Amino acid sequence: MKPLRFAIFGAGFWARVQLAAWREVGGTECVAVYNRSRDRAEAFARDLGVPAVHDDPETLLREVRPDFVDNITEIGGHKPLSLLCARHRVPCIVQKPMAATLQDARRMVEAFAKTGTPFLVHENWRWQAPMRALVETLRAGTIGTPFRARFTMVSGFDVWANQPALRGLERFILMDLGTHLLDTARACFGEARSLYCQLHRTLPDVKGDNVATLLLSMGKARTSVAVELGYARTPLEREAFPQTLAFVEGPLGSIQVADDYRLHVTTREGTVVRRHAPPRHDWADPRYEVAQASLVPCLRDLLGALRGEGPAETTGADNLKTLELVFAAYDSARKDRVERFHP
Repeated sequence: MKPLRFAIFGAGFWARVQLAAWREVGGTECVAVYNRSRDRAEAFARDLGVPAVHDDPETLLREVRPDFVDNITEIGGHKPLSLLCARHRVPCIVQKPMAATLQDARRMVEAFAKTGTPFLVHENWRWQAPMRALVETLRAGTIGTPFRARFTMVSGFDVWANQPALRGLERFILMDLGTHLLDTARACFGEARSLYCQLHRTLPDVKGDNVATLLLSMGKARTSVAVELGYARTPLEREAFPQTLAFVEGPLGSIQVADDYRLHVTTREGTVVRRHAPPRHDWADPRYEVAQASLVPCLRDLLGALRGEGPAETTGADNLKTLELVFAAYDSARKDRVERFHP
């Protein structure tokens, strides 16, 4: 099968990792890179063997005519560069969060829908090995219809070291990490019916919110879902970054996602423990292992959609529902009261 030719927009930390993941998947060829700083684009191309460099994205689209674009810029580049792809009818994958505002995200989804051009979102959290095992166990009905669940992603890890721009974001924890966990919760339980959120800012050198606690009612069963997020540099007995821990209760049993990638499934027959460790890749940073390894199945799913083999799980239209939850959470925290959410 002929490989799909694609261009990368952005030449930062995650772009380098993502290109390695594309090469792991196979079936594609990166033919160009754009970055507003040409020096950075040239360094990226030289280090990673990309043949063409551009500092003007429209020129790249006209001259290279890629089969798709992977938009891996910072959030400020998501809207303008994605809309540029829509105008040129070039399929686009954009990083999460899709846009800085809900209005911008809706405009992006509408622009691609009008031209019938594929628009996908790189949302890899639901593809992490332990999270995928959780999703599939729930979908199998092993513990019946869940009535209560909890997701916890609390860490003292310095996430700002590799992504210093995150320090200056007015909205941080929900936009950066909340998108991941809310998307995973949707994959597990369905759409939110109500939402309540409290936020805290505990770090003087970080502008935005860095701690969040949410309570949602999700799906037809109105499953009660708590989501705990925090990058607070709080001393922890055991640091599990970047693992997400979870506990789900149902009438037939319970599921626990524990540290070290262990999934505990308890029913009346007893408890079965299986370890769902991420595959190891020589290009992945061991500190981000479970997150970076999940890029591979995520990209494989997106590539299948671009080839017309079936719908992707994280289309722009689907991910818009996740972003609606993020902004509903900010509204709830601002009002400090239960906020009814109607997607």
